[in-house]
Amino acid sequence: MTRPLVKGLTLVGAFVICSTLTGCLSSHGIAPQEQRLSDGQLATDDAIQAANRDARWPDEQWWRVYGDPQLDAWVNDALASSPTLAEAEARVRMALSMAGVAEAEESPRVDAKASLQRHRWPDDFFYGPGELARTTTWNNNAAIGLSYSLDFWNRERSNSERYLNRAAMTAAQSRVAQLELESNIVRAYIRLSLQYAELDVGQAMLKQQRAILALAQRRLKGGIGTHFEVSQAEVPLPETERKIEEVEEAIALSRNQIAALAGKGPGAGAQLRRPGLQLAAPPGLPARLPLELVGHRPDVVASRWKIAAEAKGVDVARAGFYPNINLAAELGYSAVGGGMLEFLRGQKYNYAFGPALSLPLFDGGAHRAELSGASAGYDAAVAQYNQTLVNALKSISDELIRRQSAERQQGLAEQSLAAAQRTYDLALKAYSGGLTDYLNVLNAQTRLFQQQLVAEQVRAARLATHAGLVVALGGGLLGDKDAPAEQQLAPDTVTVRPLSER
Repeated sequence: MTRPLVKGLTLVGAFVICSTLTGCLSSHGIAPQEQRLSDGQLATDDAIQAANRDARWPDEQWWRVYGDPQLDAWVNDALASSPTLAEAEARVRMALSMAGVAEAEESPRVDAKASLQRHRWPDDFFYGPGELARTTTWNNNAAIGLSYSLDFWNRERSNSERYLNRAAMTAAQSRVAQLELESNIVRAYIRLSLQYAELDVGQAMLKQQRAILALAQRRLKGGIGTHFEVSQAEVPLPETERKIEEVEEAIALSRNQIAALAGKGPGAGAQLRRPGLQLAAPPGLPARLPLELVGHRPDVVASRWKIAAEAKGVDVARAGFYPNINLAAELGYSAVGGGMLEFLRGQKYNYAFGPALSLPLFDGGAHRAELSGASAGYDAAVAQYNQTLVNALKSISDELIRRQSAERQQGLAEQSLAAAQRTYDLALKAYSGGLTDYLNVLNAQTRLFQQQLVAEQVRAARLATHAGLVVALGGGLLGDKDAPAEQQLAPDTVTVRPLSER
């Protein structure tokens, strides 16, 4: 038998023996337990089943459906300058840098080192007596080394993929922050629009109350009115003026809130003009139901990436039960004595190369505990994903119910407003002709302005419901390509068992 063949068989035999000895450490009985929810496990209600199946996913700039250029500008400014988004993007860069560190472990590592030392040698039992005793010489060396992990069990590959998955999870979480920011600005803007409508109602109410007071005073002068009617007409004026002041305060506070959300000072908020929101048609739902309905939500995508990261963590922990083999090589120069640079001469040249093996035999249960912790982390991620999925479907159903109710309420509110307007017109005409007293006019006026406020509140609620439904669907920020593939969501099923159990 040839010498190379003998050496090869020796290495193979050593490798097999080491792999067998690894059975002293067993991962048997430790594995993830939780299962992800499937389509059939989540029932959808009538609100989802009755939704429009031909609509598209929300556009990424979904707020443009309101047709307000001022709102578009403020949302775009917020996305560009918000400190909240800047912080989220910084976390993404941190996660990517950690993934880069982990990925670098898969590549060969080359290091260079050198030292120049002036050394005083003692005269004692260790060093002497000898030629170096009580002398001072140069003790210099320089070397360049190479190390590379063979990674037979994909430990390093799994670890780098784990950190890449965490980076993707962080990126999805930053989209959660972005969607929340967009939603908060739109909702604050809708509230500002409602406050302007309330201001209109208050000012109209004040104008009519002053007109009624003038009418009561004219009737008194004409001898057909009373001082009591004039007093009644004067009573509501201060309270109406107070409500107007309250609404103006709320408008100023809403401007400050929008400015703060956009990362700007109150001075920028003071420049906000009255909103001009419109909503031509209610949003529909995508054609794919039910789980794919929520598959584009950033929080659901982030949960899936977390599962993928924890799955790779299980693979990393399981690979710890196998032997680790590294290749190492070093080329260098070293010398004791001579001139400062004489160690670089050819006769001072040295080298070393060969494999290095580390084999876990007995560790007091450390590897089993690590695998148990990784499996528990995977189970927690799956449970979190399942709950996120349940909450997502609930939020979609809630917004659909609100949308349907808001549409019905808007029609009823318009009917009530028209009836209140007719009642007030008749009461005012009868009062002007002396056919009724002022109390009937006051009651009719109160009902009219109440219905005007209700109509504006219902309209604002319909606008807010649209925003809520778009946010519940994910805001158009992520697509299928942004989520992990199905095969990435489960750890490797290989289990290392003791020799006696094989």
